[in-house]
Amino acid sequence: MHKSTITIEVETDDQKIPAGISWSATDTGQENAQKAKAMMISFWDSAEKAALRIDLWTKDMMVDEMADFFYQTLMTMADTYGRATRYADQVEEMKTFAKGFYEKFREKQLKENKA
Repeated sequence: MHKSTITIEVETDDQKIPAGISWSATDTGQENAQKAKAMMISFWDSAEKAALRIDLWTKDMMVDEMADFFYQTLMTMADTYGRATRYADQVEEMKTFAKGFYEKFREKQLKENKA
């Protein structure tokens, strides 16, 4: 059986706030670690029937970047759910939510920029 390894390194400041995130994986073909400003990792614990999560973002992650990150993550989650279940109606519902979420963010940004 083939095994892959994913390595995540988080650099923190004196107050243990993430200052840098980098990751690498054995099967990517990339020699150097990839930098990131945020990450979300979920694991399913079937014994406990619970999602175990690690959510981190660096202190220089901008609010607009966070909105983009969440929008893209929600859309990707919808696609993954669709491939796993074939429940197209729920996929569309999730994507509609994600689009509405992003539109509300953009409206909020426009109002704040006008003030």
